[in-house]
Amino acid sequence: MKVYNTLTRKKEEFVPMEEGKVKMYVCGPTVYDYIHIGNARPYVVFDTVRRYLEYKGYEVTYVQNFTDVDDKIINRANKENSSMQEISDRYIEEAFRDADGLNVRRATIHPRVTQEMDGIVEMIQTLVDKGFAYADNGTVYYNTKMFPEYGKLSRKNLDELIAGGSERVAVDDAKKNPTDFVLWKPKKEGEPSWSSPWGDGRPGWHIECSVMARHHLGETIDIHAGGEDLIFPHHENEIAQSEAANGKPFARYWLHNGFITVDNEKMSKSLGNFFTVRDIAAQFPYEVIRFFILNGHYRSPINFSRELMQACQNGLERIKNARKELDFYIKNAQDTKMTAEEKTRSAELGNYKAQFEEAMDDDFNTADAVSVIYELVRFSNIAVKAGVSKEYALMIQDMLDHLCGVLGIAEVQEDTVSDEDVAKIEALIAQRTEAKQAKDFAKADAIRDELAAMGVTIKDTRQGVQWSKE
Repeated sequence: MKVYNTLTRKKEEFVPMEEGKVKMYVCGPTVYDYIHIGNARPYVVFDTVRRYLEYKGYEVTYVQNFTDVDDKIINRANKENSSMQEISDRYIEEAFRDADGLNVRRATIHPRVTQEMDGIVEMIQTLVDKGFAYADNGTVYYNTKMFPEYGKLSRKNLDELIAGGSERVAVDDAKKNPTDFVLWKPKKEGEPSWSSPWGDGRPGWHIECSVMARHHLGETIDIHAGGEDLIFPHHENEIAQSEAANGKPFARYWLHNGFITVDNEKMSKSLGNFFTVRDIAAQFPYEVIRFFILNGHYRSPINFSRELMQACQNGLERIKNARKELDFYIKNAQDTKMTAEEKTRSAELGNYKAQFEEAMDDDFNTADAVSVIYELVRFSNIAVKAGVSKEYALMIQDMLDHLCGVLGIAEVQEDTVSDEDVAKIEALIAQRTEAKQAKDFAKADAIRDELAAMGVTIKDTRQGVQWSKE
């Protein structure tokens, strides 16, 4: 299995530190509002990476944090006459609701910054003691000049950053170097704070993830992931902090997903093209949002538009309908064993699995993996029409469920129709069948309309009447 490592700018064979185990850290959202479609991409992408690693037999410890102390959270709390904790608690709960909708599994651990203050103060003190950080009137800065490899992830040159006056390098006269960044900031009136050797205050953004990764995964981890907008300065600064404090490499593989544009423009509130996941879910099911994200390679930019979402919805329905047809066929087919020809052709199913794994082994190429599932769907539809044996149909069903499950799409839902409704629907279907046999087509059509009013769709097949309820 090969993964593209942002640190080396090339695909590398994935070999974890400990055989059979993977330590993975993914940067989570700052919780002051609903997550937007840009947040949803790393949620879905790295959930799928985790699923595939587990499919390959690895035991994955997956950590995704919540940043629950930040200027934006404080501003929202002040605006609503609330507290920072009330705001963060509310939007963590909302983030979980959206993640559940997207079929994103819970991380092994979801640490919060506010629960990690002792570790944050400890790491900053270590950096000060080692000469990598300095204090000035309650603010503690990281001295980038003391870390010769600063810029190795983003490939940014310090002198060029200074000369260019990068918008991501904050101007501050107290800094020894323009590229130095804040580890600890002093308390401001009306803001939450914690005690430290440098006075009451709160941490800078970058130190938080370094501490949470070390606390829950150790000093060196296998995979660190997030959006490509985090490469600089966030992930660059994490490396500088962690490696200076721990004296060891921080992360062995760095994975970054590409941006999402909206109608081919960068998403921003000023352009009026900023969408939360909740906004989109009001028009398209969550499962379609997940499918849309997986239809592109995670490192490539993808464009969000209503037309593309509709196309993805149609594609997902094609997969789900094939699964329903197959399920109905199996439930109603005679209990027959594979023919000699089917036993010979069963190797074709293994080919789909091999092609799927080939795509995913090549830097988690979900776009090609989805194409393989489409081919399997076509194969399934042909098999059902041909009237294959039940044993062979079960093999196809198992393979389709297996591959869709790795991507977290088109998963079989529990039947939510009550026994009473099932009995009523099937009684009406039986009456309709009798009416058709008696050539009373007006009555048959009336029953179909009655079923439609109940939200029931019916389809006549060789195995009988197939129905589904919205």
